[in-house]
Amino acid sequence: MITVFSWSMEHKTGLWLDAEALRTRAEELHASADVLWIDLDRPDDAEISLVFNDFFPIHPLTIEDVTRGSRHPDAPPHFPKVEEFADYLFVIANPLAPRFRELVLGKADEPGAGGRTATQLSAVITRRILVTHHFEPVLGVEELHRHLCKHGLNAKRGPDYLFHLILDATVDHYAPLLDHFDDALDEMEAGILSRPRPQHLLDLLAIKREIIAFRKTLVYEREVLARLARGEFKLIDRREMVYYRNVYDHLVRFTELIDSSREMVSDLMQTHLAAVSNRLNEIMKVLTMISTIVLPMTLVAGIYGMNFDEMPELRWAYGYPTAIGLMLLSGISSLAFFRWKKWI
Repeated sequence: MITVFSWSMEHKTGLWLDAEALRTRAEELHASADVLWIDLDRPDDAEISLVFNDFFPIHPLTIEDVTRGSRHPDAPPHFPKVEEFADYLFVIANPLAPRFRELVLGKADEPGAGGRTATQLSAVITRRILVTHHFEPVLGVEELHRHLCKHGLNAKRGPDYLFHLILDATVDHYAPLLDHFDDALDEMEAGILSRPRPQHLLDLLAIKREIIAFRKTLVYEREVLARLARGEFKLIDRREMVYYRNVYDHLVRFTELIDSSREMVSDLMQTHLAAVSNRLNEIMKVLTMISTIVLPMTLVAGIYGMNFDEMPELRWAYGYPTAIGLMLLSGISSLAFFRWKKWI
């Protein structure tokens, strides 16, 4: 599906255009000074061809990166990057995948459930045109759509400002995921300390995989924002650099938080192994003490269970009580010795 927003610099109004306008009014749209935002949401081949071949041709390498999701649906998304071409700037960002949308919207979802953490958002930026492309729903794009419906006047600041709004919303949506990781790890920590189970280790490994993958996204995206914020590209206006710098600062903080989560996973894995080892030691300690206490009793029972004819105690009236007393005495002596040594 193609969505087109046009801000008329002449009439100072914003209009939502039909996708067919890109075909029938292509020359007019290119000749005007209007600002265009073209969003391709899960487009088919014909829509991709209309935008990137007919309306605004782009380099074959850019096409290859943009269509990666359709050519390799099971592969992870392309990591964030930024490339400058002769007449446009190409940027890839990694918003949260749809399985985390409900998490961002305040509903429950569990990390470690499998699947991708992020999806791919591709953007082509010129002086007057912003083209965004994605094969899965993106919350940042939806927020820009709502923003332009209420504040269409902001579109006159140009595609670089509009794209900043998408990146800002995308990065802000990372925060609930980071909080969710922390909550899940805190819950696991409590479970590990109280009663470690093998499932805890499996859950930790699953979350660790997600954290590592998400950290890569943050690191690459941080480098992209750093390049956009320091004036490396002529298509990013100087007055918009401060906004990109603000998004960059958020990413730096989130990268530090994800590093803390990764360290916490490693610490919890070590804690789990230590807790299991301590629990095993406690069990072995109890079993060893029981065996040590019973051993003298077994010795007494073994002596009086021998089949010798000449054993005076066998016919002694107090032989049985004496044997029982020896067993009790040996058990009590063992317990007293253990307590004296502070083993129990």
